[in-house]
Amino acid sequence: MLKAINTKILLAILAALTAIGSAVIYQSHEAHKAAAILQQQQHDAEEQRGRDEAFRKQVEQDKKRRNSAAGNEGKTWKSYIP
Repeated sequence: MLKAINTKILLAILAALTAIGSAVIYQSHEAHKAAAILQQQQHDAEEQRGRDEAFRKQVEQDKKRRNSAAGNEGKTWKSYIP
């Protein structure tokens, strides 16, 4: 009788340890997934910053190119003779 009780207690302890172990493994797996997602998001953010900076530079170049005549406009009105 005592042996049966000891066996049941042992099985209950093993079941509890198995549940704890599987919870730890699951948590570790989820942490790795979260770290991978965070790393991907940071990489995407860096790429987006690079694209934004390139776009800003292109806009500034376009502004300079299109406004070059406007920059010389003051000179033409100073020397204008009707």
